[in-house]
This record gives sequence, C-alpha cells and structure tokens, in this order.
Amino acid sequence: MAALRGLLDRPLASYYLLLFSAGLLLLIGLTMVFSATSVEDFAKRGDATASLTEQAIFAVFGIVAFWACQRLPVRTFQAVAWPALWGTVGLLLLLNLLLALRSLAGVKQVGPFSVQLNWLYVGPFQLQPSELAKFALVLWGADVLARKGARLGWWRELATPFFPVLGLLFVLVGYNDLGTLLCLLALVVGLLWAAGVRMRVFAVLSAIGLFGVGLLVAVASFGAGSSKAGQEDEGNFRLDRLTNFFDPPPLDTCKLHECYQMLQARYAIENGGWFGTGLGKSSLKWGSLPAAENDFIFVIIAEELGAVGCGVVVALFAVLAYTGLRIARRVTGRFRQLAAAAATAWLIGQAVINIGGVIGLLPLTGVPLPFISDGGSALIVTLAAVGMLASFARAEPDAARALHARPPARWVRLVWAPLPPLPGRRRPGAPPAPRARAPRGRHGDDQAAPRAVRANRARRGSAEERRR
Repeated sequence: MAALRGLLDRPLASYYLLLFSAGLLLLIGLTMVFSATSVEDFAKRGDATASLTEQAIFAVFGIVAFWACQRLPVRTFQAVAWPALWGTVGLLLLLNLLLALRSLAGVKQVGPFSVQLNWLYVGPFQLQPSELAKFALVLWGADVLARKGARLGWWRELATPFFPVLGLLFVLVGYNDLGTLLCLLALVVGLLWAAGVRMRVFAVLSAIGLFGVGLLVAVASFGAGSSKAGQEDEGNFRLDRLTNFFDPPPLDTCKLHECYQMLQARYAIENGGWFGTGLGKSSLKWGSLPAAENDFIFVIIAEELGAVGCGVVVALFAVLAYTGLRIARRVTGRFRQLAAAAATAWLIGQAVINIGGVIGLLPLTGVPLPFISDGGSALIVTLAAVGMLASFARAEPDAARALHARPPARWVRLVWAPLPPLPGRRRPGAPPAPRARAPRGRHGDDQAAPRAVRANRARRGSAEERRR
C-alpha cells in the first residue's frame, strides 16, 4: 500500500492512469469485436476481418480526436460549448423531422439526408446525433454552471437557461432513444453533484425524471423509438422490457419472443463459467444472440473469458472512474472540475447501464458499452471526451509544475501535446481565498457584500476627515 500511495502521489499519475485504463479498454474492445463478428462476416462477406477493419478505422479517427482534444486549452472548450450544443440540437431536430416525414408521409430521403432509427445519413456518411449530444452537454453544462458560481443556490438561476435547454434536449433524444436519455440523466446528476446543488433540487429533478421516463414509456405505444412500435401487431416494447424485468414470465411462454435475447445471454454467461471457453470459442455468437457485437458484447466476454475476464473489464472501468474523479478534485478552475465530473459520470453511468442490463440486474435499455461495443460515432465521441480529461490531467497544478520543471523535447511538445499553463502563484503568507457560498436570505443578492464594503470605506473616510 505504501508503494501504491507513492505511485499515486506522482505528479502525472492521473494522466498515466487515464491512458492506461482507456487504452486497455480500447484494445479489449477491438479484440472482442473481431471475436464476435468474425464468423458471420466470413459467412456473409467472405472476410472474417471486415467488421474489425471498420472498427479499427473508427478507432484511428477516435485517437485523432483524443490527440486534438488533449492539445486544446480550457478556453477553447468553453468557446465551443454553445456552438456545439446548438449544432447538436439542430441535428436532433433534423433527425426527428425526417423520422416524422418517414412515418407519416412515407418520405424516405430529403436531398442527401435520410434516417434509420437513431442514425442520420448524409450521403455515404452516417452519424448518431445522440452521441454528440453527450459531449455537447458536458461542455455546455459545465460552462453555464461555472459562470453562475454561488448563484446556483437560487432556483431561478437553474431555471434559466439550464432547465429549459435540458428539457428540450431530453425530449429530442428520449423520444427515440430511452437508453441514451438515461445516460444523459447520469451525466446531469454528476454535473449538478459536482456543482454543489442542494439536495432538494435533486429530489425535484428525480420526480420530474421519473415522470418523464414514464411518459416516454407510454408514448412508445404510438411509435416512439422504433419503426415497428405502435402497430397493431406490435406491443409497447418499452413497457414489455420493464414488465419482463419486474415480473418475468415463464420461460416456456416467452423464450421465443419477449425474453429470447435475455435467455440467450444467460446461456452464454452460464457457458463461460469462471474462466470462459477461450477467446474466439463462443458458440452463441453464431447467430443465436442478437446484437452480440453491440449491446451484448459483455455477454460474449463472459462466455469466452469467464468471470475473470468480466472482472478485468469492470476493474478497468473502476480505475477510469477513480481517475476522472481524481482529476475533477485536483484540477484548478471551476469549468475543468465540472466538465471532468460530468464526463466521468457519463462514461461510468453508461457502462453500468449496459452491464447491468445485459446480466439482468437492470432493465434492458440497449446502450453500447463504452470503448468496447461496435460503433463509430460512440467510439469517436468517447475518445474525444477522454482527450479532454487528459488535457485537464496535464493541467493539474503538480503536473503542470513537473512538466515545466523538466520539459520534454521540443518535437515531443509539437507532436504530442504542448506544455500546460502554470498555476497562478499566491503571495507568500497569503491565506487561501474562501469558498463562495450560496445566499441564504430571502432577499439576498450577490452585490450585497461589495456594497457593504464600499459603505464601510465611505464611513471610515468621513471619520478620518472629521478627526483631521
């Protein structure tokens, strides 16, 4: 333990822990995508590495996004917060408009734009706007709450513009993708917790969130979230998932329909045991388990690598959670602290939702496992968020001083990352600045203290003049 504490006390420990955990998760993801898709790719395409090649290309783009984000200063993240948010809202509006035209008027394409569930196609390119919404909400929410400061003690400060924009984003995302909405909720909880919002705010938000999720479950009967939901021969798939979780039907009545996917997942976990059947030796990935390379890739890990392999993956996510919260605690600047906490809550919350759903501890929602599941948009956005965390880790006061004390070679700074700014220096013996608190009085104001100070100075000056 003493040796571990000594390693963790090093100035750049947060940075290296972040690279270690994210890098290993990415490597495990590429390996498991190849294992889960090689058989079907060979049968359908004649190339067992087709899906691996596509995922590796997305990983290269993600590493480029990581490299670019870790080079950016904090003022750049703050500057792009509002444009990123409104750009994402525009893409979500376009996605929902095209979905409405497709379901109501049968219009499948408008110019170069077309849609399929949560995917927006622009010619030959495709992207998932809900994944961009996560990173945009991290930047925008951290920027708004950091600017408000101690005024967050008042409801009206959260009501404008945080809650209205948040509600709009939740409606645009949650109507088609309830799982991503839950990830956004985890992100917002982490953001408000790091901002020090009072507990009664969390209670009100929890009530509103439960009501909103129930409403989205209800409107699934009219077609929300699926091209088949709402038809006469289809039930409410969201309500079916909840009822199957809280009141599982007998297997002989649902094993071919409602609970088929979960039953196959249980078979895979049982087949894996403690040490698994061996890498690449899964049998249920041969067409028996739907979405084996996406939402249920953790089940393939359980079957091939066993409980030990699952424990390694969970441990790496735990290291990532510790590192993100460590960065949020150590870094200076309110925006950095809030953005680091929000990004950590997003990544870890999404991992918990995915793993809990596929092993039966939570209702199934259908979100990908960060770093590991097959998918280009999710992987690129996730690595971009890790790049932002890496930039903040290098800006920790001790890390910045260590890098300036022994700077790397010039070509390393040009190719990899520039030196972070040195933290501000305090005068010797000067006490630390007190932490701002929210006003408690009913008629309190942020300008009350400065006015009192000016009034005292004015009275002191007049008394000195009288003494003269």
